[in-house]
Amino acid sequence: MAVEKVDTVVVGGGQAGIAASEHLSNHGIAHVVLERNRIAEKWRSARWDSLVANGPAWHDRFPNRDFDDPDYDAFIPKEAVADYFVDYVEQIKAPVRCGVTVEHVERTSNGGGFRIMTSDGAFEARHVIAATGAFQNPAIPPLVPSDAPVHQMHSNDYRNPEQLPEGAVLVVGAGSSGAQIAEELMEAGRQVYISIGAHDRPPRRYRGRDFVWWLGVLGKWDMQTPGAGTEHVTIAVSGANGGRTVDFRRFAAGGMHLLGLTESYKDGTVRFADDLAENIANGDANHLALLEEADAYVARHGLDLPENPEERKRWPDPACLTDPTRELDLQQAGITTILWATGFAVDYSWLKVDTFDERGRPLHQRGVSREPGVYFLGLPWQSRRGSSFIWGVWHDAKFIADQIAIQHAYETYQPAESNTKNLHVAALKEA
Repeated sequence: MAVEKVDTVVVGGGQAGIAASEHLSNHGIAHVVLERNRIAEKWRSARWDSLVANGPAWHDRFPNRDFDDPDYDAFIPKEAVADYFVDYVEQIKAPVRCGVTVEHVERTSNGGGFRIMTSDGAFEARHVIAATGAFQNPAIPPLVPSDAPVHQMHSNDYRNPEQLPEGAVLVVGAGSSGAQIAEELMEAGRQVYISIGAHDRPPRRYRGRDFVWWLGVLGKWDMQTPGAGTEHVTIAVSGANGGRTVDFRRFAAGGMHLLGLTESYKDGTVRFADDLAENIANGDANHLALLEEADAYVARHGLDLPENPEERKRWPDPACLTDPTRELDLQQAGITTILWATGFAVDYSWLKVDTFDERGRPLHQRGVSREPGVYFLGLPWQSRRGSSFIWGVWHDAKFIADQIAIQHAYETYQPAESNTKNLHVAALKEA
């Protein structure tokens, strides 16, 4: 079978790969985007039915196209987000090939490029952009044995409350996914227990502005590294039901049972850390700190934004917070499902190059790996806090495409001295 040669192969046809294609095209760099499923597939089939974007339509988009929804403050449903990327591919004429699985990538024998083996044949390229992102393999901590008498599933496989067996549900993880799913289950009439670890809890809106606006004007989207010890702190935020602040005390008032970090399991009993009060307090502190910064910004700039005292009010401490549960017998509690909202692990096993740490995580600087010619795109904190958002990955993709274009410029450089010398020799011969 013939080998197809192209300058750059982009692996992944989600938001990162599409953004990469746009910027590569702007530089005139020949490339192909390989996607094993459909464009933006994970928005369709790896999310629950009611999911909406966590940021409003005016913010969570690429700069060169708006959503069709005329309400710029709306939180776009997941299918419409996927359709947006399909339309964007058509808009920029991105060379996306769907149904092509990349099996492995390795350097060519002469070391000048890469050989990409796929389900649709072989490619050779000088550059490879791994645009598969960080949400690849669902991660479930090895705490509860698979043969334990309880149904277990990852949030990646959750679709709706009717999908689960009857009974109470233990949701492990209180980031955006865990908080939203737990609230949906509670509103569907389920008894819900939620295990809460360290988290940030921004206001959904404050003084007439969404929190994404506040992070922008306060310069927080451009933070280049997470704070010390906060690398794995999740953000509890939701666009569901028109968007409202995640408040775990409000959840408890609705009947949800709050728990600390899940520690262990034995003989049908789950044990939890004695850190619930601390985790809730730290989330409150994060929430209030942003309100204080927002108020200071309003005063400093003399803005006429309405005060919002409701956002500072706190629901009463529930009994499960003041007298936390440390052990939970699943059968006695009627829990038939454990839903793990515990994030994802990266999987670059197909990329056979030396640019990973001992845990398989990419070693890179703003997406530029230590393996010349290999780039990463779609990683959280890739260049800044905003990297994991749709607009953030677009800007990261521009930087990566710029780096490839810079390499092209170096490779085509011809020294002026050499050109002058050649002209001099020609002139002497004529003489």
